[in-house]
Parts: sequence; C-alpha cells; structure tokens
Amino acid sequence: MPSSNPAGSVADRAAAIAAVHAGREGPLLPVLHDVQAAFGHIPADAVPAIAAALNLSRAEVHGVVTFYHDFRTAPAGRRVVKLCRAEACQAAGGAAVAEALLARLGIGWGGTTADGAVTVEAVYCLGLCACAPAALVDGAPAGRLDAEALAAAVQA
Repeated sequence: MPSSNPAGSVADRAAAIAAVHAGREGPLLPVLHDVQAAFGHIPADAVPAIAAALNLSRAEVHGVVTFYHDFRTAPAGRRVVKLCRAEACQAAGGAAVAEALLARLGIGWGGTTADGAVTVEAVYCLGLCACAPAALVDGAPAGRLDAEALAAAVQA
C-alpha cells in the first residue's frame, strides 16, 4: 500500500526511484512500475522528474503512462476489480455481468466510486476462459460469475 505521508516531495521521491534504475537498459517501465507502487498511481508531479532523470521528454513519459492500461494517473479505489472483456467471457455473458456491476456502483469503465471504495477496470483475457465470465478482485481470480456472485465478491 502506498505511503500516505511521504518523506520528501513527489518529484524528489520519483527522481530517487529513477536513479535506482539509471544503469538499466530501457529503464522507463521499471521506473513507472516502482513509482506507481510507491504512490498508488503516477502523480503528475513525478513525470518531469522521471523525464529529467532518464533524459527523456515529459511527452515521452506521459505517452508511456497513458498508453499502458496498468498505469494510473489517479489513485485507485481500495478494491480493484479487473473484469475480463475478451471473447470467451463475452460469449459466456460477461457483458451483462459487467454492466450490472457498473450500474450498481454508478460508475463507468476505469472509474472509481465516489467514496473511493471500488475501481473497475477492463482487461482483455485473464487466461480463465474455462471459467468465464471471469474477473480479478484485488488480484484474486473469480470465475463463473453472474451479477450476484460478482457483487458479493466486490462486497467481501
């Protein structure tokens, strides 16, 4: 879990994380993963510090952050639900299960509830096709879901 009372500024902490990876080939992705692990997301103030530390433009760093779906630019909810949107899950009724959860929570894809409790993200194949529709709830796989089972898993 990210620290709620960081020592030093976001930029300083991001620069320190980037310095750890400075000697690696292609360090940007490991740096972004570590920054997200430290803060729970990629803060906007971290982007210029990362860019400077890695001799990249801010646009290059921002482009990578926004290209990859696993990076967040805002904190996620206390629970993160990743719903499979691949063909097998869709064929098994995944769209209806997903829409029921989104309606129940009052959010859209990629959204977080107003109380910060739940974030719902789309993923494209969890490798649980035989158990479709499937999801990850806080990293734990859940399969053969219907609307009620998914709602219960999110509430647990």
